[in-house]
Amino acid sequence: MLLAVDVGNTNITLGVYKGEELIGTFRMTSKQSRTSDEYGIVICEILERRGIPVKNIEAAIIASVVPDVMYSLTNGIVKYLDVTPIIVSAGIKTGIKIVTENPKEIGPDRIVDAVAAYGKYGGPVIVLDFGTATTYDLVGVNGTFEAGITAPGIETSGRSLWGGAAMLPAIEIKKPKSILAKETISSMQAGLVYGAIGQTEYIVEKIKEESGYDDAIVVATGGLGRIIANETDIIDKYEADLTLEGLRLIYEKNKK
Repeated sequence: MLLAVDVGNTNITLGVYKGEELIGTFRMTSKQSRTSDEYGIVICEILERRGIPVKNIEAAIIASVVPDVMYSLTNGIVKYLDVTPIIVSAGIKTGIKIVTENPKEIGPDRIVDAVAAYGKYGGPVIVLDFGTATTYDLVGVNGTFEAGITAPGIETSGRSLWGGAAMLPAIEIKKPKSILAKETISSMQAGLVYGAIGQTEYIVEKIKEESGYDDAIVVATGGLGRIIANETDIIDKYEADLTLEGLRLIYEKNKK
């Protein structure tokens, strides 16, 4: 079995693959500082409670945008699962050629998403990831990573809103019954959700217009991506586990 680990700014998402089948996923916070022993013990306990024997994990792969956790996380996996993870970084085989001005600036998470979307749908494909940041990445016909756009994530925008205005409360991010809000909470929900829908539609349309890829498939992922995908025809596919699938594909290209 393969343990795929996606380290984001908010959460660490872990998936276990048996061949090509994703048999389990779970999450940990990436904001809490942990030792290698704590990482190892927590991961082992979660696996066992989910009915996945630790001894069955034969390999691991990690993509991370949080460098500070990597030493403890990697060593925890080595010590407690007895496998040495592959780390998604410069020089690893991905099948994606990055043709931006500075390829090293492209985050591992974006590369992994691009690998998964291109592997499943071919190119051109536009990959949207609704996370701490909302990212829009363009992969061309031949698997070239051609461009990327970065915007504040929906929840990030929300925290900025209620964190910077004393009279605005923290709210659940969901689509309100109507954009014609009549009180504070639905007013904020309307601004965040419909604002994100409008941003998504405009940016995707501009990507298609300037690239000439009018027929590009648009694939979305990320925790809040489903809300947006359900409300606009500009998104063709929503893939909740796109990043984990990309990790599996990269592992297959790099395993010894």
